[in-house]
Amino acid sequence: MSRIVLKPIPVPDKVTVNVEHSLVTVSGQKGELKQNIHRNLSLVQEDGRITISRPNNQRHNRSQHGLARTLISNMVVGVTEGHVKALEIHGVGYRAAAQGQTLTLYVGYSHPVEIVAPEGVSFEVPAPEKGQALTIFVRGIDKAMVGQVAADIRKVRKPDPYKGKGVRYKGEVVRLRPGKRAGK
Repeated sequence: MSRIVLKPIPVPDKVTVNVEHSLVTVSGQKGELKQNIHRNLSLVQEDGRITISRPNNQRHNRSQHGLARTLISNMVVGVTEGHVKALEIHGVGYRAAAQGQTLTLYVGYSHPVEIVAPEGVSFEVPAPEKGQALTIFVRGIDKAMVGQVAADIRKVRKPDPYKGKGVRYKGEVVRLRPGKRAGK
């Protein structure tokens, strides 16, 4: 059994958490997030900490307990620090540019691919250092949305298993396959 649900969620001073029925609202200096949790769970907020409890140990209640704890914890982190996903572009001539809320990718197609950031998500493309891959940072307060936008960017040009070219997560290991001539 996971014991993460037993840990209380620390709430910083500048963050306010409101619970109405099953709707949890977390607001902080970076914004406000809302999330519905299962109606069987109960939240108690005291001494700058939130604890979640379930009525019994049925399988469904246990899974909802862990899910709610993680979602609320991610919301607290999002409104205080924010979430970041980093992607790398590998390939000769592959590049990216961020202009406002639009990310433009040049990744080997006959046309540039433009991705518009949804509300609450921003792109950053710093100049790469010599010998380093181009890095794209996806930033936002909602962890699920940041992860989805990063997955959509990666989907534009997945890493090629033979040459390693494409868009990948920072730190992702791409195992290269041998070509046809490797067997001879």
